[in-house]
Amino acid sequence: MKKQIIALVALAATVSSCAKRPDAIVPVEVPMAAYGNLECKQLAQEYMKEQGALTSLSKQQNDAASGDAFGVFLLGVPVSSAFGGDKEGQVAIAKGKVNAIESTMKAKSCSTAG
Repeated sequence: MKKQIIALVALAATVSSCAKRPDAIVPVEVPMAAYGNLECKQLAQEYMKEQGALTSLSKQQNDAASGDAFGVFLLGVPVSSAFGGDKEGQVAIAKGKVNAIESTMKAKSCSTAG
């Protein structure tokens, strides 16, 4: 009985350390003031840059989550997370930046085209 409990706790810890899907990651709160000094054209450029970074990081995070699911299924270990594939923090920051830029653009009545 005691071995079963230890095995269940170990399994729960392993599964909980798997990489999350990008849509399940909460953005970091980035203040609008970080972009308040930019003009609409600069905001649009920054938006495109950060949106591209978010897209790239989201793909890497999806790959890590898939790798973890596969690793846990086959080996019982979240392989991608164990070897640094988890980009959760970077995705959260990129989401926060995109949200802050969008809010700043809205406050300044900018369009996404600049």
